[in-house]
Amino acid sequence: MVRISRSGIESIRFAPEKPHQQCIFEHVYFSRPDSIIFGRSVNESREALGRLLAKEHPVDADIVVPVPDSGVPAAIGYALESGIPFRMGLIRNHYIGRTFIEPSQAIRNFGVKLKLNPIRGLLEGKRVILVDDSLVRGTTSRKIVRMVREVGAKEVHVRISCPPTISPCYYGVDTPTREELIASSNTPEEICKFLGADSLGYVSLANLKRAVNDTKENYCTSCYTGNYPTDLVQLEVRETSTSENKLRAALSDSRVEEIERPVTVERES
Repeated sequence: MVRISRSGIESIRFAPEKPHQQCIFEHVYFSRPDSIIFGRSVNESREALGRLLAKEHPVDADIVVPVPDSGVPAAIGYALESGIPFRMGLIRNHYIGRTFIEPSQAIRNFGVKLKLNPIRGLLEGKRVILVDDSLVRGTTSRKIVRMVREVGAKEVHVRISCPPTISPCYYGVDTPTREELIASSNTPEEICKFLGADSLGYVSLANLKRAVNDTKENYCTSCYTGNYPTDLVQLEVRETSTSENKLRAALSDSRVEEIERPVTVERES
């Protein structure tokens, strides 16, 4: 930091020097599979995640179905490693955006209905492995599991190609607050029950690092560990009071449009 005062100009270090940390979520979700991020192919990372996921959480099933589009490379890796056929049992409407960052639950639910369409002929009577890149709130995944069951799937096994997301990101990624992250306060068994799935499996943090070739601890994994690369200086995120949150939750079930209050971030010096 450069400080200018009556005494002159001086350069001071305001925080301890730490190694540069790269966002590992780029390889999990954000980047396109044809991208090269931090010197590594995103498609290669995601396919490796699928292979490692199949080794960590194998299951007897008939088909491997990706949640399109970002779940496709991991599902291909899972299918190749397990020997279970890969099928596009869910078709995505490409005119619908990503649902996990939509501001209200009602809009997210509405988006899922428009975004994905199951193919009954592929799913009916089958033991299905659903492969997705991440599970944030869990509400979208729950809708998808229900959708697959409604067209006659015999079993639905959910596999997630990243570890449980337990902490928000404070570095520019529009992730939910900690209380909205389903894995922050629920076990995998509880999440599986909430989803209505027959089983649930996540890639371990060690295998996530292995898939992106993180041999020098260059990646930030705070969303999976709660350990941030910088001090947050008693960061407090205040949205609304508990009573208002309950009211908003009730309203979100009955209407799509909501009034969203801005988030206030306070720091203590």
